[in-house]
Amino acid sequence: MKSLAKKLTSTFLGPVPVSRGRALAISERLTAVTSLTSSLEYITHQRQIRKGGLNDWTIARGMHASSTRPTRRILDAVGNPGTTRALHVARIAASAALLAPGNARWRGAANIFLGLSNAALYPRHRYGTDGSDQVSSFVQTAAGLARLSTQPAVQDALLWYVALQANLSYLVSGWVKLLGQPWRDGSALNGIMRTRTYGHEGMWNLTNRYPVPARYLAHGVLALECLFPVAYLKGGMLARPVMASAAAFHVANGYFMGLGRFITAFEAMHPMVAYTSTPRSHPAVAGRDDRMLKATASMAAIGVTVAGFLAAMRRMRATDPWPHGRVLTTRHGNELHYNERISEDDSSPVLVFGTGMISTMEHFGWITDKLVEESDYGIITYSRAGYGPSKRRCAGPFTLQESVDDLVDLVEGAVAKGRPVYLVGHSLGGEIGRRAAAELGDRIRGVIYLDSSHPDELSRSKQQKESAERLKEGLSMFSGSLRAGLGATLVRPRWVHDLPTEVRSRAFAQYADSRMWRAGLREWDATEADFHRFSGDLPPISSHALVLSAQRTVDRDPEQLLMHNELGAAHRGEGRIVRNSVIEAAEHDTMLTDARLGGEVGRRILEFLREVEGDDADGGRAGGRHSSNGNQSKEAR
Repeated sequence: MKSLAKKLTSTFLGPVPVSRGRALAISERLTAVTSLTSSLEYITHQRQIRKGGLNDWTIARGMHASSTRPTRRILDAVGNPGTTRALHVARIAASAALLAPGNARWRGAANIFLGLSNAALYPRHRYGTDGSDQVSSFVQTAAGLARLSTQPAVQDALLWYVALQANLSYLVSGWVKLLGQPWRDGSALNGIMRTRTYGHEGMWNLTNRYPVPARYLAHGVLALECLFPVAYLKGGMLARPVMASAAAFHVANGYFMGLGRFITAFEAMHPMVAYTSTPRSHPAVAGRDDRMLKATASMAAIGVTVAGFLAAMRRMRATDPWPHGRVLTTRHGNELHYNERISEDDSSPVLVFGTGMISTMEHFGWITDKLVEESDYGIITYSRAGYGPSKRRCAGPFTLQESVDDLVDLVEGAVAKGRPVYLVGHSLGGEIGRRAAAELGDRIRGVIYLDSSHPDELSRSKQQKESAERLKEGLSMFSGSLRAGLGATLVRPRWVHDLPTEVRSRAFAQYADSRMWRAGLREWDATEADFHRFSGDLPPISSHALVLSAQRTVDRDPEQLLMHNELGAAHRGEGRIVRNSVIEAAEHDTMLTDARLGGEVGRRILEFLREVEGDDADGGRAGGRHSSNGNQSKEAR
């Protein structure tokens, strides 16, 4: 009985001894199958690269307009249909040759050609590629370099590189899934199987019929990916079950999700994992050089230290108030930091700007620049509690009313009595401004909505409802990633580069800091609950109103235009001016961050204010005062 148990244990547990040469041979042949399949697919689907196809280069090349001229020339050469076909024919020949027996050094050159040509063709086939192409590319490049090298230490370093990449790919995939609620509650598998792109009707029916096993299966995938490195514990004791489970996982992906190339692409990394997880005492891996592992561990430790330092510096930058900024403590104990540009004319209106969710007051840079240049209106921009330097001190559960109260207190405390006030709000800031206007009454002369939220949007807008289902998952994932120190890997998004130069670093520091995302997650939970409780019509607001909609918003979802019209209608009454307008070519965010569109929004606001104030000569009158207050424009951001 003991003998049988020992045999079973040795069969299902333990390392998978593979020599260096054997690991290279298996990996390069598996990736050769991937490349062969990939190029055959591309060459038999020529319609996709012809004019009007999914990968029409005359259109796709526009995505690389910002690249250097030499890069664009290379991409254009590769993008030529004749060159594309020639490269795929060459890849088919090289892949077929690698499937033949042998260990000659020319195989290294063939592997490197496949890896580099795949990278060169990626922009050409941007739509239709998948993770298998990227995996096979780096495995082929590493295998090619190992083939060309005559030094075992270099070969081992390259095999360790692939093995570590394999562990990292499973780890990242698993821990990212873990941040999503569908994977944690086990419903993800059913959701994937019902999609048109990756779904499978038969499997979807099974997950509906047997929900409990489906949840166990989803949790099993999570465990496999999150715990993949356990294959290295105790001399590779769990290497066999871990790699066997991963192989079964990829075969299932290939069959049920139509990701056939994933099978050979990801399995190509497993021989390297088998080689590196086998104890050095085993004859198959005798003399293996493990310095790559130690070097990687040292670099990882340094990277963690640097990431922690950068996160601390970014937090300091994100929470650093603007010079000459002010602080106001609200009834909830929250500390609101705000910047102001108040004109000397006591009768001049003051505009108070409120941001959207996951947004910064620096987003208003182009608009406030326009107002400063062409008027002497007062400007106040502020960060809601939890954003930027503002702090949330309230100990109770957060509600949207708390932000409304904070805005009311800001107006009461920062704007002198008797001065007309206009509340300007983008997205969620518009809804907060609408509610604050109702409470402030006669103190508010007008509300300016910039592609504003509407409290009934989650019920009436199909697009908003579908987006809401994904939003919390995205916020949680981003917040968790930043708290894990991954902010150091973030690249500045395009909208940051579009902002005025002097505010970019501050805006990016907030974007890359988990604090803003936690505040956004808190706001979203409260907003979602609040909006779902809404019913009926919007209550009337006794003030003027300007409602500006982004064209792309209302084009994608006409219901948004109807709701924006309702925002304006709530202000209609005798003697009130209400204007609804659409900013052409604007997206929800670009109406603020784009210089031209932000300037256009500023112009529309000025037209509205001059109409309401009845002062058509304001532009000329403001010119004399602008020079004395011009140095305050940056603070107003």
